[in-house]
Amino acid sequence: MIWKRDWGLTGRVWLTMFLLFIVYLVFLAVLSLLGIGLNFLILIAVGMAFIQYFFSDKLVLWTTGSRIVAEDEFPELHRMIEQLCREADLPKPKVAIMQSPVPNAFATGRSPKHAVVAVTDSIMRLLSREELEAVLAHELSHVKNRDILTMTVASFIAMIASIIMQNFLWGAMFGRRNSEGAGAWIIAGIVAMIVYFVANLLIMALSRYREFAADRGSGYITRNPRALISALSKISGRMDAVPAEYKAKVQGANAFFIIPALSGKNTLMELFSTHPALEKRIANLEQVEAELRGY
Repeated sequence: MIWKRDWGLTGRVWLTMFLLFIVYLVFLAVLSLLGIGLNFLILIAVGMAFIQYFFSDKLVLWTTGSRIVAEDEFPELHRMIEQLCREADLPKPKVAIMQSPVPNAFATGRSPKHAVVAVTDSIMRLLSREELEAVLAHELSHVKNRDILTMTVASFIAMIASIIMQNFLWGAMFGRRNSEGAGAWIIAGIVAMIVYFVANLLIMALSRYREFAADRGSGYITRNPRALISALSKISGRMDAVPAEYKAKVQGANAFFIIPALSGKNTLMELFSTHPALEKRIANLEQVEAELRGY
């Protein structure tokens, strides 16, 4: 297998972390100047981050209704993943199935040794063997790049801002009875909204690039980028035909999916999208195809 370390992804990870750290420090400084006690809120956020880190795979499986399946239940799927793991030099992850008419796949887990790769039953009916292998290789690339953990860590600051944002009205109305205390909570809420907005813009930008990286990884593992182009086109085309209520049910897992169930169709909405536009992903894979052919 040809595998190149994606320095673009590595650089973006560190840049995103640095910018988020700056945002975090500014946020804490503002809240401190307002005289708002942060110990309890940060304790809650740390607890949530702890749960995310150690139980992220179980939480994602639970929220999506996916279940771990044994080899004798889906032998062909297990064999595909075993072969791809040998190519990618990865330990075999757990395999899960999600019952949904939304054709999709995702990977979760904090490390290659604690990873889960899941597919919906509908995607297995939709794709050919080569296309399904390309999709599975995309998910294994996320595991190999360890970008699932990165997104968990990156979301920590947005998580703290979200907690304060959800509670600032309560603090303004009931936290303190004097107008000065209520005013401090209102300002904190506004600052939290700004921090939440900025943090999520940075996280979404990183998320879009990690999808590019996983697409390239799939091409390197399978040596067949054209199969993933075909798979992405099929999934995207079928997604338009899936009733909106089914897509809404799984919208919360958009960041994990290979194709988001719901996505923006214009430039502004792309800023808040977890995935790049299909046309850009295809162009990215065509570059990998040309590279593998030696052009």
